[in-house]
Amino acid sequence: MINIFKKTYNADERTLFDFMRRGILFSKLSDEELAKFAPHLHLRHYTKGEVIFFREDPSQALYLINSGIVTLNIDIEDKFEDLVHLKATETFGDNAILEGTNRPYNAVCFSDHADVYVIPSAVIHDIFSENIKIQAKMMMSMAEIYDRFTGHLFRAYKESFGFFDLGRAFMPF
Repeated sequence: MINIFKKTYNADERTLFDFMRRGILFSKLSDEELAKFAPHLHLRHYTKGEVIFFREDPSQALYLINSGIVTLNIDIEDKFEDLVHLKATETFGDNAILEGTNRPYNAVCFSDHADVYVIPSAVIHDIFSENIKIQAKMMMSMAEIYDRFTGHLFRAYKESFGFFDLGRAFMPF
């Protein structure tokens, strides 16, 4: 039996939801749950070398790459060490779903152009306060991300024999 009262989504909305679900943080959410985020996605355009955020900045937004490449790096004294290059559908600034956090790395546009969806953390926290199931699903995804990262971190440390390469911890998921 078809529920005639159930919200339906047009092709553009379904395409957006499928795109969002390709990122780990949103992978467990239904169309109805993703629809709560859709009006708050702001598409930003970045050019090569443009800084998206700096390490230690307050984590005020979550980012989802629509196109282009973004590099995450850390600054050590006057040098920058690249950790990972991210591409379309990957998220970064994930700790914005946690309250009171700062950025652990810098994010910089690596390709000539990158289009990135930005979701303010205040919006995320409002959605969480209104829907505990969304919060639980996204926190579970965040735990999975951190678990994989920790596994990569310790494997990289073990394999480096005294020459630890932090970039090896950012292996693809």
